[in-house]
Amino acid sequence: MSREHPTVSVIIPNHNYEKTLRACLESVFAQTLRPLDVVVVDDASTDSSRDIAREFPCVLVARPDNGGVSAARNLGVAASRGEILFFLDSDIALAPDAIENAVALLGADPETGCVHGVLDPEPLFDDGPVEVYHCLHAHFWRLRSTGIVGTAFFALAAIERRVFEAAGPFDENLRDSEDVEYSDRLAATHRIRLSERVTGRHDDVDRLLPMLAEQFRRSQLLVPVAAVERRRGGGLRANRTGGVLAAALVPATLPLALLTPWLLLVPLACALAFALADVELSRFVARREGWPFLLRFTALHFAVHLALVLGAVLGGVRWLVDPGFGPSVRRRGDRRSAVVAP
Repeated sequence: MSREHPTVSVIIPNHNYEKTLRACLESVFAQTLRPLDVVVVDDASTDSSRDIAREFPCVLVARPDNGGVSAARNLGVAASRGEILFFLDSDIALAPDAIENAVALLGADPETGCVHGVLDPEPLFDDGPVEVYHCLHAHFWRLRSTGIVGTAFFALAAIERRVFEAAGPFDENLRDSEDVEYSDRLAATHRIRLSERVTGRHDDVDRLLPMLAEQFRRSQLLVPVAAVERRRGGGLRANRTGGVLAAALVPATLPLALLTPWLLLVPLACALAFALADVELSRFVARREGWPFLLRFTALHFAVHLALVLGAVLGGVRWLVDPGFGPSVRRRGDRRSAVVAP
């Protein structure tokens, strides 16, 4: 890679994001460092996404069937030419200097193979309190974790092509947690940096039940991916471990109240422990949105934790009984780096 003037390819997987794709592409073509090429991989959208992509001078790769984000990113890499691959989800609009800053950070440290960014606390399109909750939380835990980390999130990330090729493609058997599995391979040879200098606004889920369903679905792969990790520790955590345990204990201890009403104090104590598990996060939310919103935020946060716990339990069971569920590489001793599903 030319350290002074490397070329950049932006790779955007997309599936039915007509609402945000135009804003995403406008932000890419307004960058202070213009990319060599922009590849939109449309993963069998049924909306007007492809028509929107054709409005811009980008390469459109149209899949006839839905293969998931891992397959879409791999196709985008194959269709791109840049020395640096900048992965961007189609529901994120970049800050004007995001690509330039990412390239500068990669060039400043030869041992850093990947730089990923911090999402803004404000949503791309503000559709209500559920979305505000999600954006505030996503911003805060990333900002708190900036520096050298063990996990990269490829919704907003830059990686040298040579590093990507050495680590191998994304595991196409994974539609969620693909970032975590990929990071396990990547961090074995290169540093991963999370930086507040690479930013973008995200349009997140804006209704309660779809948000919980999404968290439940994604968390099912937490146990399978953890089971094949070669490294232990160092990964990013969006939630405090104590908060997760406290949230899980609330429904688990509720039946105690059937023995005597006084035992209702046990789940109430667990709920209080959950509310106090991340004081920094609570203060951040109160400063930005006020104390009344913090109450709503905490209630939503609790519901999300329950969905995560239930999903993780179900995912662990599926991992045990279904050989086709989870990462393609199921044994920790398997050192293959190419893990594209057949």
